[in-house]
Amino acid sequence: MHSYRPAPVLEALGVCSEDEQLYRALLARPESTATDLIGSTGWPAARVTRHLRSLLILGLAARTPGRPARYTPAVPEAAVELLALRRQAAIVEARLGASVLTAEFRAATEAGPFTVVRGAEAIAQRYQQAQQAAQSEVVVLDAVLPGRAASGVVYRMVYDMALLVDPASLAAARSAGMSCRMLRDVPLKLVVADRRTGLLQTGPDVLVELGPSSLLDGLLRLFELLWEQATPLAFEPSDGPLSAEDQQLLGLAAAGLTDQAIARRLGVAQRTVERRMQRILKALDATTRFQAGLRAGQRGLLSP
Repeated sequence: MHSYRPAPVLEALGVCSEDEQLYRALLARPESTATDLIGSTGWPAARVTRHLRSLLILGLAARTPGRPARYTPAVPEAAVELLALRRQAAIVEARLGASVLTAEFRAATEAGPFTVVRGAEAIAQRYQQAQQAAQSEVVVLDAVLPGRAASGVVYRMVYDMALLVDPASLAAARSAGMSCRMLRDVPLKLVVADRRTGLLQTGPDVLVELGPSSLLDGLLRLFELLWEQATPLAFEPSDGPLSAEDQQLLGLAAAGLTDQAIARRLGVAQRTVERRMQRILKALDATTRFQAGLRAGQRGLLSP
């Protein structure tokens, strides 16, 4: 008699079947230890450790502090959105790889819409020139543009979370005079000035400058997609529909905690958490927790 195994649903997003099995085991038993997962899966310790590490890298699980270490699964809606976003970014990167080769070929043979800039000093100078020449708008991925915002120019910047590792760097980002958001694993280093000049850094010492083209249009669409997914860094006081308790609950949910784990953290009944979450979804006109977290962040309703 064969044991039933659910069909994989995350394979199309680059998650192997064994990673998904362990993720499902975590969904069934949130805040499990590695020992708990060894027992529930029947896998050897080394296999569980290997796939736990993979889940952490994929953003499908988070490790809680303390000993023994416990693992919390990411909320499925948020996990799928993140994996899909990474997949889309990987497709764009693959296309850009071919475009970079084309750019290098054209730079060596004839003038075209691409220019290759080499060397750290030349790259820094080109970033500075783009900032100074901008007339209306600059959009940035991964904080490659130094300095403060130029007067009269609208800046939108998406930081990679890895760059904001301490309160000082977070405060510096908020005070830079730009509209800033943060996102895990920003896939590109990109600056676009006035939607006409793009600077795409493809390596530590290689920059591709793009003029008006379908590739630049695609990069701008990618930026807008990442911008919508990112979390604002600057928050304004709000008279919105969320109380301090609601903000705390939604923040815990956005971090991947289940209703049961949130109830234990807040010291309330699980049914209380479920009722409050339904009220939050209704107040934000959202159908899922992930959508509610996005809308609350965009409207400045979550505490920084």
